[in-house]
Amino acid sequence: MGNAELKARISALKKEKNAVILAHNYQRGEVQDIADFIGDSLELSEQAADTDAEVIVFCGVHFMAETAAILCPGKKVLLPDIAAGCPMADMVTLEDFEEVKRQHPQATVVCYVNSSAAVKAASDICCTSSSAVRIIQALNDQEILFIPDQHLGEYVREVTGKCIILWPGFCPTHAHIRSEDIIGLKAEYPAARVVVHPECRREVRVLADAVLGTGGICRYAREEEFDTLIVGTEVGILHRLRKENPHKTFIPASTKAVCPNMKRTTLDKVVRCLETLQPEITVPDEVRIRARRALDRMFSYIRGGEDT
Repeated sequence: MGNAELKARISALKKEKNAVILAHNYQRGEVQDIADFIGDSLELSEQAADTDAEVIVFCGVHFMAETAAILCPGKKVLLPDIAAGCPMADMVTLEDFEEVKRQHPQATVVCYVNSSAAVKAASDICCTSSSAVRIIQALNDQEILFIPDQHLGEYVREVTGKCIILWPGFCPTHAHIRSEDIIGLKAEYPAARVVVHPECRREVRVLADAVLGTGGICRYAREEEFDTLIVGTEVGILHRLRKENPHKTFIPASTKAVCPNMKRTTLDKVVRCLETLQPEITVPDEVRIRARRALDRMFSYIRGGEDT
């Protein structure tokens, strides 16, 4: 089937199955175009929880579908490609994590939502890229163990001055963005602004006009006055930025910043998972309850006006 036929089939299946389709900002453009909601991983799960849909198709990666299952226990959560994982989330094994916790028994564990349900369940509190600074500023703890992204953790430590122990995880996609990429583009577009994701290396962050998560980048694109914006994150977000802001120019900081796992989802796979209601992502109750506790503690800090 061609794209038009696939889109028509998806639309019919959504109604038949009472399904909602979520697409992360890094998904292929054609996948974003058939989604009911586009956004960052936690924002999408919260939106799905507020719908009457019985089925959630999460066009993203495995930990995102797990988060949806944690927040929407009464709904069936589907991931179009079961192999769509997250290398950074996989850099934390529960065994190694528990060993580091034993080495720092007084530390509060702050877990970036880009992690497995099991790791969330073993943590004290979760955070998003946009809420990490606020949450860690609010903690009175002397010592904080931040997992799994060392670059986001380093950024938060720089901003807050807190004693933060970093886990040696990172996002391979954001690691492709280098300072020389930004410097070269700034020479070519001297009037351009630069916005980068906090998962980028410090050498990249220091060259930016703003360091923001994907939701923050989308707001920056809408609200700030500029002609050209150099965007330092996964290139999939450019589809949304260009669609929502047609009179502005968006340039990827690096064309190498492509997440192969995010690109695994295709329209064919969305159709297949709606037809078969597989692959389904589930989280055991004992893990879900503890992971939900860490997420709820995060929500208690960010409900005061700052979004996620």
